[in-house]
Amino acid sequence: MFSLVTFIPRAIVQSVPLLLGCVGETLNEKSGSLNLGIPGVMYVGAISGVIGSFIYENSASTFNPVIGVIIPILACMLGSFLMGLLFCFLTVTLRANQNVTGLAMTTFGVGFGNFFGGSIIKLTGAEVPSIALSATSKAFKASLPFAGKLGVVGKLLFSYSFMTYVAIAIAFYTAYMLNKTRVGLELRAVGENPATADAAGINITKYKYSAICIGCMIAGLGGLYYVLDYASGVWSNDAFGDRGWLAIALVIFSIWRPNWAIWESMLFGGLYILYLYIPTGTNFAMKEIYKMLPYLVTIIVLIGISLRNKHENQPPEGLGLPYFREDR
Repeated sequence: MFSLVTFIPRAIVQSVPLLLGCVGETLNEKSGSLNLGIPGVMYVGAISGVIGSFIYENSASTFNPVIGVIIPILACMLGSFLMGLLFCFLTVTLRANQNVTGLAMTTFGVGFGNFFGGSIIKLTGAEVPSIALSATSKAFKASLPFAGKLGVVGKLLFSYSFMTYVAIAIAFYTAYMLNKTRVGLELRAVGENPATADAAGINITKYKYSAICIGCMIAGLGGLYYVLDYASGVWSNDAFGDRGWLAIALVIFSIWRPNWAIWESMLFGGLYILYLYIPTGTNFAMKEIYKMLPYLVTIIVLIGISLRNKHENQPPEGLGLPYFREDR
């Protein structure tokens, strides 16, 4: 039977990778860069964290939960940062086509993750093609100790791992930074009209590099969360599905507002697992149709938003366009 008490927590857990990917891509797009490499960045972030965790779990005589959490996070952020730096160099410095570069980075990121994931699987000699990081996953999945004593309220609000609350905090802070600070104002100016921003003395290259690299690190944390929390520390090649692409679609759905993305990622997280709660009996064809709901909703939302002509609902005017000062 359908139960909101069990459905909502699972939807929220499912939504965290989407939220982090969406916030990261929002920062990229606010700077005027359309980064279609976010799915690849999430892969690289995830496998970088897995490598760091695997090395620590297999080399430490005693597993320390705090160190076991810090190492994969730092490794993840380093791998994601390097992907962002590569995208910046190609699209900002060399002014390569952003669409082509992003798609190439997605292909590279998936291949990078599968290559190193497969290499570690061979090192473990496991009979199944996966890596199990149970100790690290246990540290990542630890929830607040008093959650079980609060009944339904504890289950709905306090039963999640620390990265869930970190993701929500990142989304709120990013929204505040973009709308209430001078840095956010100048970043939005760079994305809207880089020539005007440049004339006002704003360092275009600095803002683009910073926004892209930080955004990629945030998105990479989404990939790390998926493996070490949602998937209970099990890495399997090609296991992410299309979450990176849905995260990019959520940027448009949230109208480039990270705080709105919190609720909309939860909606998509619920749609992802809704088929598990709709009784279909032995009718497997209907279950497959229900699995299509997130993609159908995505298409409907994108069409609806494209038909609205309000300026605040439109992407930054400089999105996807390379800037060259001598073109002014």
